[in-house]
Amino acid sequence: MSTLQIAQGDGGTIGIDAAAVENLRASLRGRLLMPGDPGYDESRTVWNAMIDRKPALIARCMGVADVRAAVNFARKHKLLTAIKGGGHNIAGSAVCDRGFQIDLSGMKSVYIDPNSKTAHVEPGATLRDLDHEAQEFGLATPLGINSTTGVAGLTLGAGFGWFSRKRGMTIDNLKAVDIVTANGEFLRANNRENSDLFWAIRGGSGNFGIVTRFEFKLYPLGPDVLTGLVVYDLNEGVSVLKQYRDYVKKLGDETTIWTVLRHAPPLPFLPESFHGKEMVAFAMFHSGKPEKGEKAFKQVRKFGKVIGEHIGLQPYKMWQQTFDPLLAPGARNYWKSHNFTDIPDGLIDVVIQYASKLPSPQCEIFFGGIGGATTRVKPDETAYPHRDAIYVMNVHGRWDNAADDEQCISWAREYFRESAPFATGGVYVNFMSDDEAGRVESAYGGHFMKLSAVKKKYDPENLFRMNQNIKPAF
Repeated sequence: MSTLQIAQGDGGTIGIDAAAVENLRASLRGRLLMPGDPGYDESRTVWNAMIDRKPALIARCMGVADVRAAVNFARKHKLLTAIKGGGHNIAGSAVCDRGFQIDLSGMKSVYIDPNSKTAHVEPGATLRDLDHEAQEFGLATPLGINSTTGVAGLTLGAGFGWFSRKRGMTIDNLKAVDIVTANGEFLRANNRENSDLFWAIRGGSGNFGIVTRFEFKLYPLGPDVLTGLVVYDLNEGVSVLKQYRDYVKKLGDETTIWTVLRHAPPLPFLPESFHGKEMVAFAMFHSGKPEKGEKAFKQVRKFGKVIGEHIGLQPYKMWQQTFDPLLAPGARNYWKSHNFTDIPDGLIDVVIQYASKLPSPQCEIFFGGIGGATTRVKPDETAYPHRDAIYVMNVHGRWDNAADDEQCISWAREYFRESAPFATGGVYVNFMSDDEAGRVESAYGGHFMKLSAVKKKYDPENLFRMNQNIKPAF
């Protein structure tokens, strides 16, 4: 190799000589990969199979020194730079064509301090990694619903999970971070040190630097928790969704009930004759005493004629993996999302209409019920502003064959458009697809200008642009 041609952030291309590339390679404890190298395809592959991008160069970092070396190299040459953590993000921004990928997926350390109830987590760790270590001590923090999700991306976009109603958003339980900024500086950020940066990264996604360590507050939970699934036929959808909506308003913070509308998978507690039929399923979680949870769950079983149910105690870390088979990597995915403060009758009619014409067996519409503690944080305390959201809805288009792209994407967009009149106008940034740059201000509401100012301070050249991008203020 004499000169490596690599994309720059402004759309141009730069030739980097072999000596500079080899100097970078020598400075890394991890590997520097190019197309054709062993491990290259593994590193560039992300969860969403619609994303098939080929970086010119990949730095597989193993620690802070590697991250700083990679950032300095990227900044010096003004490279188009993508940052990969768990690689689960729907938009696929962890990888870029012809540019430079900084791959953090090998940095997976999780250290639990059971005395202070604190987790120290590297950016390549997944939810499964954190749950595995924390549950050894009967501890947890609110984190997502799919164990293969990366902790870093979920957290930087705000994050919520099964007991967010009790303990708040993931960012509400973030105590501090170590972060490498665009100039290669290594900083600690919390409410006392670099507090403007700490405010911005709590919901501002990966716009402000590369977090190399997250410090989370943990809470006693498990090892066993009461969970359940109750399934109804979509024919009863209008009635059961109205009852669900009204019941959520009465729930205590320890109980969470989400709803999903999709074709019934071949679950063992469902009649075989119902497999593949349209269903409304309620996924239930209780973080307190099981007997209180049983009382809360009992009402859900009275919404109509139950097709099947599975309720009982199980290890928390296993519940976190329950939906993994429905969200396995390798499928094509396209999402659209809205926030709602309620589920009015008109929205229910639209939901049922589109749930009755799902374009693939894997497509679904779900409402993640948050509220509770997530609404008690003042909107200006973090970059994530949507403290009024009671439901985060995801229109989850998912299919296997590229030939089905048009019908599945069209279905998702049409439902998104028809449900918009009932939404708040806000959106959860982690659910935004790669064609939604025009919605970035909606993700941050009145915080956008402040975020833009923080961006100018810490990343004035917009090195970290492969994300739902907040451009530096002029």
